[in-house]
Amino acid sequence: MSYDVIVVGGGPAGSTAATMLARQGAQVLLLERERFPRDHVGESLLPASVPVLEELGVLGAVQEAGFLPKWGATMVWGKDRTPWSWYFKETNVQYPHSYQVWRPQFDQILLENSRSAGVDVQEGSRVSDVMFDGERATGVRYEGEDGSRRTEAAQFVVDASGQGGLLAHQLGMREWDSFFRNLAVYAYFDNPRSLPDPDQTNIFIESYANGWLWVIPLHTGWASVGAVVDSASSQERLQGAGPAEFLMEQIAQAPRTAEMLQEARLTAGPSVVKDWSYVCRRLVGDGYILVGDAACFVDPLFSSGVHLAMMSGVLAAAYVTSALKDAGLRSAAAQVYQELFLQEYNQFREMARLFYSSNLSVDSYFWEARRLAGGDAEFSPRHAFIRAVAGQPPRGYERAVLDRGLAPPAFAASVGAVEEDWAQRQKRAAELRSNGDSDGRLRLLAPLLADGVTVERKPVIGEGEFVWGFVVKTPGHPEGAPCSSLVAVLVSLIDGKTSVGQLLARLSSGAEQEQRDQVERAVLDSLMILYVEGAVDDLQGP
Repeated sequence: MSYDVIVVGGGPAGSTAATMLARQGAQVLLLERERFPRDHVGESLLPASVPVLEELGVLGAVQEAGFLPKWGATMVWGKDRTPWSWYFKETNVQYPHSYQVWRPQFDQILLENSRSAGVDVQEGSRVSDVMFDGERATGVRYEGEDGSRRTEAAQFVVDASGQGGLLAHQLGMREWDSFFRNLAVYAYFDNPRSLPDPDQTNIFIESYANGWLWVIPLHTGWASVGAVVDSASSQERLQGAGPAEFLMEQIAQAPRTAEMLQEARLTAGPSVVKDWSYVCRRLVGDGYILVGDAACFVDPLFSSGVHLAMMSGVLAAAYVTSALKDAGLRSAAAQVYQELFLQEYNQFREMARLFYSSNLSVDSYFWEARRLAGGDAEFSPRHAFIRAVAGQPPRGYERAVLDRGLAPPAFAASVGAVEEDWAQRQKRAAELRSNGDSDGRLRLLAPLLADGVTVERKPVIGEGEFVWGFVVKTPGHPEGAPCSSLVAVLVSLIDGKTSVGQLLARLSSGAEQEQRDQVERAVLDSLMILYVEGAVDDLQGP
């Protein structure tokens, strides 16, 4: 074989995976059917993509390209029709902004970076299918830029073919999401009005009777504008009026968006995206792995597409690297890849469902259908999601629905209960930690694990690959959170009878005094984190 890995598709998922694999020493062929730069929607990035850009070594090029910084979002959504804004800096100090990128330029930066890393990039090469020997992928058939039909073998195939879904269609793995039965019509406008200071570069989202619209300012002076509407009920009008007239009709129904585009000129498009939210039943198989939109696509309300693409590209490269090095790790690492990808996908899916279901200010078929589909019973049991919303993770907009929308009552009550419990645990942990070393009270307490908490040995992400490690599994995080070997031993020793002092003595036994002090500090810090997070249910007195 000439190559270890063939990557199908040169978008953010494919180029990220290819670059990371090449850096690990793999011989990589990337086949992209288009010639870059090529048009693509999805201009609004999340701060979660910035550290990946840093790791790829392209953040400087992205900054030099002059893309506008995205500090947050401005929305007309929920009970109050007055625009309101949220900002990444409220919950993400390290990465307070992302970027509004021009995708032809942004994607080309990533692809050229793959070339620089040693990837054999062949544009204008259309892959027709993946070759199999039984259930094992062995390579691809494709048509080169010169029109010649070719085959190429490799140990792994990374499917980054986007919504075209090469393997999803070939193997019949795609499952459509019944909740997000939408389509998008989008175009580009020149000379739009900006939002008022300090929100000029925010993405603007406005809900209206038929769905919602986005306006994304770009450094070119253009704006990306799209309407997300119900797929079934919009087809007839879309076909009769055509995309341009249809889009202008939607804009006219959203007063804030219409005002921003009052003096703007339609410059490019419109285009229609009909294949909407879906997920594949299997993301990893023998000799192949799916990344980005080839694996799943979720409603774009929270601009998650590029983040999911690049995140999965990093994880896929780690998986393939591990599988090439250690066949014994392959099966377990494949399961972890699928868990991590679907965990992130489901987080965005549930947030979008909650936002749709809480938009009670608009009386229409579009919103009523989504309210009925998202009843209380579907939200209230999702403890992990409730904890994520209550915990204000770095995405920064989960909490907005509770303030601006009208969340299902059971969900809102669950969030309130989690927040109250969390606040009490944080308060008690702070008191115990500050006084524990002085009065010894903390050392007398005996921690008790919550029901269902276990430690499991499984693959975790290391330096560009999966390695064997430990995770703490809880009902709220059934996939497990990676932990150090020290924390793994600590959790295994907690039984509701052994005191903190006894735990410290056992874990620091045999160490020199300086090391013993370090171990004790680490154990106490870890114990307090486990308590605040609910993995330790109680700290019982003697």
